[in-house]
Amino acid sequence: MSIIEKAASRIDNNKDPAPPALTPAAAPMIEAAMAARAAAPLPPLPPLPPLPPVPPLPPTPRPAAPTKSRKQSTKRVELDLNRMRDMGTVTAAGGRTMQVEDFRIIKRPLIKRAFAAAVAGERPANLIMITSSLPGEGKTYCAINLAMSIAMELDHTVLLIDADVARPSVLRTLGLPAQPGLMDMLLDDTLDLADVMLRTNVDTLSILSAGTSTPRATELLASQSMSTFLHEIATRYPDRIVIFDSPPLLLTSEAHVLATHMGQIVLVVESETTTQHAVKESLRQLEGCSNVNLIYNKTREFLGIEETYNYHYG
Repeated sequence: MSIIEKAASRIDNNKDPAPPALTPAAAPMIEAAMAARAAAPLPPLPPLPPLPPVPPLPPTPRPAAPTKSRKQSTKRVELDLNRMRDMGTVTAAGGRTMQVEDFRIIKRPLIKRAFAAAVAGERPANLIMITSSLPGEGKTYCAINLAMSIAMELDHTVLLIDADVARPSVLRTLGLPAQPGLMDMLLDDTLDLADVMLRTNVDTLSILSAGTSTPRATELLASQSMSTFLHEIATRYPDRIVIFDSPPLLLTSEAHVLATHMGQIVLVVESETTTQHAVKESLRQLEGCSNVNLIYNKTREFLGIEETYNYHYG
């Protein structure tokens, strides 16, 4: 016998013996046991422990809308309040003068209307234009006095804008040097209101000069840049009233353009000087503008007493 045959014989001898065959009598017993096991109900599974509550997801923060930073004006000018008092201008330190009392009467309905509930489609009532029919009737004097009187209020601030771009006189009347102002801002998109606005030693009063004279003044006042600027100054501070010293109505086109933006208009009429024709023509040109008021300026209250500035609201 060869070596290979011996190895194969050894493997065959080590194999497990075959399982014994089932007898015919055992088969039914096994099948019955398997059927009984299949029919028996399974034991119930133990209950699962309750799941812990899932905490709500924190709300996803919405990205903040980008806002334009508001610069604060750093330019400051000193008003000579003693000089203004001597000129007959309203000042807080001037005492209870006739001018102070007159402008208290004039400003009250203007302030009330400026902060009344807004009506859809109406222009901002805190934008107030002071104008006249012709030069020399006292519109700048009235604009300054009205601004100073409103600045004496406890709850309001005032921005006085010299919009008489052809003949600016607010700074000159106040004894201040010329400064960049409204026209410069409309001509240069890089300038902000804070770059040209003047803060004063009256904390509630700021001034914006007319700025550099330009032959395009009417077009600039009618531009989208002017509309954007007016919306900003009307809505930026809820306590602010804006007074515009406007050009005369019968001599320039700028006054008509400016009037279309205003919520209130005050027409100054000089006693014994302004003609009825001039007043009627001015009012005709303001047709379509709401809240037009008149100040009757430079009246003589009593014979034999020097002329005083008395202002009548109508």
